[in-house]
Amino acid sequence: MKTFKRTPEEKARSRIMLRRVLKYIRGRRRYVALSLICALASTACQLLVPVFTGRAIDAMLGSGQVRFDAVIGAAAYILGFTVLSCAAQWLMSLSNNKTVYGVSRELRDAAIAKIQRLPLKYLDAHPAGDIVSRITSDVDTFADGLLMSFTQLFTGVLTILGTLGFMVAVNGVIALVVVALTPLSLFVAAFISTRTYKYFNAQNAARGEQTALINEQITGVRLIQEFAHEEASLAQFDEVNERLRDASLKAVFFSSLTNPSTRLVNNIVYAGVALTGALGAVFGGAHLTIGQLSVFLSYAGQYAKPFNEISGIVTEMQNSVSCAARVFELLDEEELSPEADEELKQAGSVSINDVSFRYVPDRPLIDGFSLRVAPGQRTAIVGPTGCGKTTLINLLMRFYDTDSGSICVGEQDIKQVKRSSLRASYGMVLQETWLKNATIKENIAYGKPDATDEEIVAAAEAAHAHSFIMRLPEGYDTVISADGGNLSQGQKQLLCIARVMLRLPPMLILDEATSSIDTRTELLIQSAFSRMMKGRTSFIVAHRLSTIREADVILVMRDGHIIEQGRHEELLKQNGFYAALYNSQFEAV
Repeated sequence: MKTFKRTPEEKARSRIMLRRVLKYIRGRRRYVALSLICALASTACQLLVPVFTGRAIDAMLGSGQVRFDAVIGAAAYILGFTVLSCAAQWLMSLSNNKTVYGVSRELRDAAIAKIQRLPLKYLDAHPAGDIVSRITSDVDTFADGLLMSFTQLFTGVLTILGTLGFMVAVNGVIALVVVALTPLSLFVAAFISTRTYKYFNAQNAARGEQTALINEQITGVRLIQEFAHEEASLAQFDEVNERLRDASLKAVFFSSLTNPSTRLVNNIVYAGVALTGALGAVFGGAHLTIGQLSVFLSYAGQYAKPFNEISGIVTEMQNSVSCAARVFELLDEEELSPEADEELKQAGSVSINDVSFRYVPDRPLIDGFSLRVAPGQRTAIVGPTGCGKTTLINLLMRFYDTDSGSICVGEQDIKQVKRSSLRASYGMVLQETWLKNATIKENIAYGKPDATDEEIVAAAEAAHAHSFIMRLPEGYDTVISADGGNLSQGQKQLLCIARVMLRLPPMLILDEATSSIDTRTELLIQSAFSRMMKGRTSFIVAHRLSTIREADVILVMRDGHIIEQGRHEELLKQNGFYAALYNSQFEAV
């Protein structure tokens, strides 16, 4: 099995990660201090127990008569120190939990807040499952590693220093034997831990990819079954799962070597102490009593045990640091451009001035695009797939910023106003529906939480959703899941339309808003839209050209440019690209 050593760059990144983690911990200094004090108290109590155990043994040997008073006194001390040690450990655990899970909560809060500030280009380029994996499982793994370091690292270091001090006080020669064998444990732990980081890193990356794939296959299971793609989907999952298995096996293999390897070294140390101490006690050169030898053996065991635990912590920390790196990678992503302070003063007219935009630097999409839309004008945007229709909507809403040129609403450049102020002026219905896990009523009132029941019902009636809502088990109080539960795609779209009709902002964007609705309901919705759009600046993206005949102006886009514009009748008379598109929808197949 091939092994890897961490590069200087990886080591530097690990140090940076640890420093960033410490910044989160600094806000919980009181709990850390209390944990240290408890660790010190618990370790001190545990180190004093062997002393009184040795005294009790000596009180039962040597004189031919057991000194019960000394034995009982030693037993009382042992009991007292044991109880104090347990109490200190309990309090230390509380402090550690407060620290670790507080940091975990703060990291998740920061990650969720970060997502709200990320541009759509990041979210469009990264699978949702991978982002979810970073916020959930990676933070959990990081918290587990941090908790282990708190609970075992503090006490382990203190135990090593304390036992070493006691051993030197009892017998310096035997203590020297212990110290001489100590580097073996350190070497074994370092050798193993340096080879686990890369595998833990690969494991976490594969786990994120697997989570994204599972999410994709669950949400798209109907499509998978429709195209009989089950075998290919399983093969894809098996490939990712195999990479996760391979990385996990290698990470677990090397991390599992830590415990038996360090235990072997610890047993060598214990055997060395036992042999040296026994020879000294038998021949008298070491001036050890049997009780003192038992104390020394107890300390040798306590001294060696933390090395085993610390080496395990170091290995676990490799996984923890790898997970922390993935979380911090998300937190370090470039955010949206700085927010302006100015509110949008007047919504209505829209002017697009020589705008250029591309998703990929070397693939132009919109180039030198200009447009003037008067207040209250209905503007339809049509064209073949990929011509830039939805991209134009993204630019109007500032989901993406232009590469050059400007977009103004009223007299204000939209980059100079608050995004929330701009977006509050738009009502948007998309082809892709979005609902939250809540009641029908709460979903309709999403854009206007203070709406009355009467307003919600009126909006649903205007969207022709009231009748099917009333057929649901609890009517408007029926709870639906985020994917709409048992609602049809058309019913979900009607709820989204009702959501916009409730708020009625001064500008509207309808991007294939009736694509999933039957023809009869679509006619009713178009009538409702006509009333809703009266006096409101509206942008209508549609493939079904029969739905945009009444638009004030129709823009025909191709390759990011407007190639034709005018009213429906005018464009048909031109017998150009629009006429060809329109007629193609009515030709016999």
